[in-house]
Amino acid sequence: MTKTFTALHKLERRIFMRINRHFERKLINWYFRSITHLGGTTATISAVLILLLFTKESLHKASIASAFSLAINQIPVQFLKKIYPRKRPYLSIAGTLYPANPLKDHSFPSGHTTAVFSVITPLILFYPILSIILVPIGLSVGLSRIYLGLHYPSDVLVGIGFGVLTSLISYFYLVPYFF
Repeated sequence: MTKTFTALHKLERRIFMRINRHFERKLINWYFRSITHLGGTTATISAVLILLLFTKESLHKASIASAFSLAINQIPVQFLKKIYPRKRPYLSIAGTLYPANPLKDHSFPSGHTTAVFSVITPLILFYPILSIILVPIGLSVGLSRIYLGLHYPSDVLVGIGFGVLTSLISYFYLVPYFF
């Protein structure tokens, strides 16, 4: 079992370094430094509030599901960061490139990735055609967290899974309760 975890950890570090090594490319750097903010607290809460205030019918239901999902995943994400205090890659992998003033809390799971997927997944469930735009945005946010040296790939994968899971719960169990 230990050999398996060691092998997975080595693989994850290699994947991380292959993504992070492109940090010096200006266009890519600008893109990832910009898009990463779409998973932040300000952007996700603002998006949900705008949708709640200015939409009707099924898009309004999707925005309610997004709001529920965003609300119910934040406490468990913070709890997981406390019980699994994984150092961020820039603190534990020599040679990691990262921006000035990086986050200093624990890396597991990625809160930005969880948040963005908790907002976009209900929209995709109500309007599958939106996946053409929203899935690449969500994946870009997740990839940006690795690129910027702030998260390991598994942090991002768990963030995606957790965001989707809370969205499914809100979509199938919470929204029908209210409508």
